[in-house]
Amino acid sequence: MNEEEILQRARRVIDREIEGIKKLRDALDSRFAKAVELILACNGKVIVTGIGKSGHIARKIASTLASTGTPAHYLHPSEALHGDLGVIDSKDVVIAISSSGESREVVEIIPYLKMLGVPLIAVTNREGSTLARYSDVHLFLNVECEACPLQLAPTTTSTATLVLGDAIAMTLLELRGFTAEDFALRHPAGTLGRKLRLVRDLYHTGEELPVVREEDPMREVILEMTSKGFGATAVVNEEGRLTGIITDGDLRRFVRRGGDFDRSSARDVMTRNPKTAKPEEMAMEALRRMEEHKITVLIVTDGDRKPIGIIHLHDILRAEINL
Repeated sequence: MNEEEILQRARRVIDREIEGIKKLRDALDSRFAKAVELILACNGKVIVTGIGKSGHIARKIASTLASTGTPAHYLHPSEALHGDLGVIDSKDVVIAISSSGESREVVEIIPYLKMLGVPLIAVTNREGSTLARYSDVHLFLNVECEACPLQLAPTTTSTATLVLGDAIAMTLLELRGFTAEDFALRHPAGTLGRKLRLVRDLYHTGEELPVVREEDPMREVILEMTSKGFGATAVVNEEGRLTGIITDGDLRRFVRRGGDFDRSSARDVMTRNPKTAKPEEMAMEALRRMEEHKITVLIVTDGDRKPIGIIHLHDILRAEINL
């Protein structure tokens, strides 16, 4: 077998799975909307169960739901039948996954769910299966052909189930108004966690914040900038609202045009309407703004445009955040 034949086989598998996903999309109907509504109305958690390959997919779906605003857990059906059914509460919703709809361990959970009155969402590839018939909502995969040339290994059905789970989770994410900040709270570690850190995690505030008034003489401005060490200072009006910023670059330009430090005030040197940041925004967005405008600091302001902190490019880079 040569290289091209190997690639052809691989492409055939991918093509079959793409076709399976298209058929899944075509099969979506009002039942999908009802499943989403059941989960939205749930006052407990979503329990996702399945065995074998379906079990692996169920774990991933539960994980995706949990990380995007829908409390969810995976329950192994065999363990459920030996005591773990106790994790299911009457306020919960169960998503049971089985391509055939006849997986014994999954089907045997149904009487317990009925006794508790727990809504059951079934995901199967057989409309008339046991799991489909006893479910409150049946989501049909509509897969006609596995990517496996022997039609034995669950391939296209597994992919379609995973995609269906993503469709549920992302629809719920949008309906809940889930934000990037909410996502950051659930992903504090690793590269993703660093990218999702907020300005308030990194900025300098209190006595560290360099700030002068518009009428302050330039010699006082220079002392403030030197003592705080950010190469910049916020400039505020009588109400304490930000009206400008003075940076090292502003000082150099002031000197080049023959400015007099003894006779000038902060108002004469400052750059008006400076770029700012909010404490609740992602540090990555602050970095993007710095790069876009070729600046190294942002004054952090509150809702009244009063300075509450300062963030420097180095603060973001030290946190290993990059675009």
